Amino acid sequence: MAKIDLESLRQMLETLGVQDGPGLSDLERAFVTLGLATALPCLNRADIDAAIEAAFRQGATTTQVQEIVSLVSGLGVHSLMVSTAAIVARAQCVEGLNTTFSSEQQALWDARVGDDPFWEGMEAELPGFLRSMLLLSADQFEAFFDYCAVPWKSGTVRAKVKELVALASDAMPTHAFMPGLRLHLRNAVKLGATRQAIEECLALAAATPEHTGVA
Repeated sequence: MAKIDLESLRQMLETLGVQDGPGLSDLERAFVTLGLATALPCLNRADIDAAIEAAFRQGATTTQVQEIVSLVSGLGVHSLMVSTAAIVARAQCVEGLNTTFSSEQQALWDARVGDDPFWEGMEAELPGFLRSMLLLSADQFEAFFDYCAVPWKSGTVRAKVKELVALASDAMPTHAFMPGLRLHLRNAVKLGATRQAIEECLALAAATPEHTGVA
């Protein structure tokens, strides 16, 4: 299993000036545990059943439980994040792919990305990802934004908690997706996440078992 560079994360917390404060509430911990259990790198039926039961026991609603599961199901887009720029680079060599946006592509870019600072953060962690995805498939580009927006539409789970769930999911030893972890960590801190809450999320992630398959 991959290892998370905890020392680098601690240095990042220092740089971001993360404040001390209360850790996760029981409900927040239940949400993080649910996210980890239902994320693709774990996906264990027994753990999922236990996590769903625990979330409801802590007062979660059906909509909130679905929101968390929808959020972590987006881990599948990491396949796109890691591969699209490489595909475009190879396609330029093999097929002479045109990397200048058409007017239609530019309109899509302006509508979906524009000057939103969130996507600037993603570009910093995954250079060329969004641009490459649009060059390869306008359908995929639009579908990416539509799918990733789903868990944010209902808003029954606070944005800070969703960012903590996402960073925990990216921190699982069987996934260790550092670009996403750094991005969600910064977002969580901006939304008021404390050092103790973040460290609890990392500890919960570190304790997740290897994926043994779904019968």
